[in-house]
Amino acid sequence: MATGLIHFPACSLCSEGKDPVPAFIGRRWRAQQRLEALQQLAVGRSSLQIPQIVYEDPEVGGRNRYKYFAQPLSSSNKLPPGAVLEDVAYTETELDVQPAAEDSQVFGLMFRTLGTQTDYRDGEAQTDPYSPEYIVHSGSVPEILTLATLTWGRGLPAGQAEIEIIDRIREKRAWEAALPPMDSPSNIAKRLKMMEAMERKEWAYREEEIDKLQKVQLEVFKKLLQRREENQNEVDAMRLHDQWQNHQKAKEEKIRKIQRDCALMLRKLIAKSKNLMGKLERRDIIKEYNDFSSQTYAPLSRIGFFPDNNSDYCVVKNFYLNTFAGLCELDKSVPDSVSQLKIKAPKPKCTITKTGYIKKSGRLDAVLAQVHQALLEKKNKAKEPKKPPPVFEKVETPVPKPPTLILEKPSTEEEEIDLAVICLQKLLRGRALQNMMFEGKEKRLDLIRELRSTHALQEDGQLLLKAEKQMTLSLQRQQDSQMRQLSSLERDLATVEGRTLANMLDFLSKELVRLQEERKIHALVMLAERQRRMREAEESGRRQLEESRREEEDEIFRQVVNVQHRTIDTYLEDIILSSMDRTAEEQAREEVQKRALEINDIAYEMESRIKGDPADNYCHGNTLLWKE
Repeated sequence: MATGLIHFPACSLCSEGKDPVPAFIGRRWRAQQRLEALQQLAVGRSSLQIPQIVYEDPEVGGRNRYKYFAQPLSSSNKLPPGAVLEDVAYTETELDVQPAAEDSQVFGLMFRTLGTQTDYRDGEAQTDPYSPEYIVHSGSVPEILTLATLTWGRGLPAGQAEIEIIDRIREKRAWEAALPPMDSPSNIAKRLKMMEAMERKEWAYREEEIDKLQKVQLEVFKKLLQRREENQNEVDAMRLHDQWQNHQKAKEEKIRKIQRDCALMLRKLIAKSKNLMGKLERRDIIKEYNDFSSQTYAPLSRIGFFPDNNSDYCVVKNFYLNTFAGLCELDKSVPDSVSQLKIKAPKPKCTITKTGYIKKSGRLDAVLAQVHQALLEKKNKAKEPKKPPPVFEKVETPVPKPPTLILEKPSTEEEEIDLAVICLQKLLRGRALQNMMFEGKEKRLDLIRELRSTHALQEDGQLLLKAEKQMTLSLQRQQDSQMRQLSSLERDLATVEGRTLANMLDFLSKELVRLQEERKIHALVMLAERQRRMREAEESGRRQLEESRREEEDEIFRQVVNVQHRTIDTYLEDIILSSMDRTAEEQAREEVQKRALEINDIAYEMESRIKGDPADNYCHGNTLLWKE
């Protein structure tokens, strides 16, 4: 068990430094000594000049930063990963060489005492609580020993159920202590009553436990069913979402195509609208050169311009590459080492060492080969046919239509009242018109009288006018009769033509409507047949699902009922067997007591007769024993 005490550490680590350089060789940099000697010589001799050393900027914080973070070559100062340095004890060793102290300062200490500190507590490292040994004195029964069956994880730490069991054990122990002794018939009867009451109490407690277990099982079944329904709903929602996404993508693609076609048609219409009459226009060179989108700057291939014809305009024409003589000269100028190549066959990579260890590169090659083979198999694998859509899909219910307005039929009395009101309105309107006419006649009565008097004075003129009028009327009648004949003839002809055309157009229109209706009805029949098949398939799938679910629920209920029946049967068998054993034991005890009393009586009688004749007593005793 790990501990964090200072005087008793969990572990100690000791790292020993292995320096390849012997101890008698100094660790100082000798170039500095040589530089000092040269400087001393340069002071005495003027001819000796020491060149000044100019050091380049190392760029520690720039591009060369990575060079100053390399891992040291010496492994003597490495600490184990995850270890925390707690205490370092400097141990100085006396060596024969003086520079050893300086070497220890440069290369680090030779020995170090290290300690580890974990991130875990002692309680987390311990599995089960410690149970000490115990000694039970004779004559004492500690109550805690009755809980020896409870262990850590199986009853400990004690919960509410364990506390209830402990209370019941205490009550039962107190009840057993309170039972009366079996020394008299009254105490025996009282004891039997108390035992029967306790059995009824235990039976009721057992029934409560069975009810609780059944409720817990039902809750578990409900949760499982609810979880399954939630998962199924999530799957259905995901499928619906995928279908909706696919429909949305198809819709967007269709809209995009329609918009593209619309833009194309609009451009064509705009181009046609610029020259509706189809007139030929003379070329405007100035306008073409001012417009950078004209045919001068961007000609089209459909009008005879091909921009790839002059693709070799910028190609360099070289004598050595385009002519045979140039190629021969190039061939002569090329050395033999270029044409005669020496290629060495590559040696196979050795991925396995002498000890049989496979290198990392070999393992990576094997893994890559497996991945490549899997990809090839997946690529060459034939595509599986698409699965038909699932039977159980969510069918959206159509929006219900609004209810049709229904007018209530009025009663006969209301209809008669309405008719009477309408008749009264007609009478009032007619009377109002009559009053208006009478008022107009009264207003213009003078004019009427004047016209009557003038017509009476001009009787001769009126006769002439009547004669002219009659002649004019006769002429008009003749002309009207002629026109009427012509119009009747034309009308008859038009009627015949119109009737013929109308019959023909009516026949054609009816045939067209009939054909359209026939196609519509055929399409509706096909849709109805398809919908009927889909609904039948859905209904069959739903029926199968319901039947399987019903069978599963029936089997679950059957198993639960069987478990309950078996539990009750075993419980009743235990009770009956225990009661039979107890009854048999009690009857055996009573029988033994009766036999003991009878034997005692016989013995007493024999003892009383022994004082008389021993032989008679012996015979009498044998006869009594044989009788018993």
